[in-house]
Amino acid sequence: MEIRVEQLTAGYAGHTAVDQVDLTVPSGRVVAIVGPNGCGKSTLLRSMARLHQPRSGTVFVGDTDVWKMRQRDAAHRIALLPQAPQAPEAVTVAGLVRYGRHPHQGLFRQWSHEDEEAVTRALEATGTAALAGRRLDQLSGGQRQRCWLAMSLAQETPVVLLDEPTSALDIGHAVEVLDLVREVAAQGRTIVMVVHDLAAAARYADTLVAMRAGRIVASGPPRETVDAALVQELYGIEAEILTAASDGAPVVVPKVSVPAVGV
Repeated sequence: MEIRVEQLTAGYAGHTAVDQVDLTVPSGRVVAIVGPNGCGKSTLLRSMARLHQPRSGTVFVGDTDVWKMRQRDAAHRIALLPQAPQAPEAVTVAGLVRYGRHPHQGLFRQWSHEDEEAVTRALEATGTAALAGRRLDQLSGGQRQRCWLAMSLAQETPVVLLDEPTSALDIGHAVEVLDLVREVAAQGRTIVMVVHDLAAAARYADTLVAMRAGRIVASGPPRETVDAALVQELYGIEAEILTAASDGAPVVVPKVSVPAVGV
């Protein structure tokens, strides 16, 4: 399902974090939002998820304005995995993933076979079925992140928003999570993720969206968008842009300003 942002402005007391942003994400695509700290990436994501009220503008999922929907109805269309999510103490992996079915529960609709099947599908899709009985706090960082993603998938929404899904992960676990993101998109879900690693964003996203000071300054296929001028504009550093031999993805190599010891 397509998600479309039109002229969105959002912020906090006395500060505009997102300024008149337009963004369209086609169904089944992966969009990575990059930019320096404080540029408005997370605020944009939270506004899209109906968790942060924008000052103006519209967010459509399909043809429906999410801010005119009930919270429960919006939760049937959009799932958000925030930064540093918190789990109840001693929760098991299966217990965590079941939380993803909360929007589908109600006074006249209790836990069902359909819910159990959704949890099973999410565990299998993320490779966490073997961990179902283990406590979340006993797992590695990469395993925990896959479990959180399983919870989001169990919600069974057509749109999934991920705020820094590889934060604090080593490169091996980060690759596992991003490979999984691509697999989820291949099944038809629409993915929007905030990513700090520009090279990873360029390799895994169909579209790269670069933000600075609340505005989108560049948007397009990574191979056409990432260049030295963009890196300079976003992060204030000089860099060389190389091309990965395996798939042609751009690789950002910052230029060293301090001579190496012994040179």
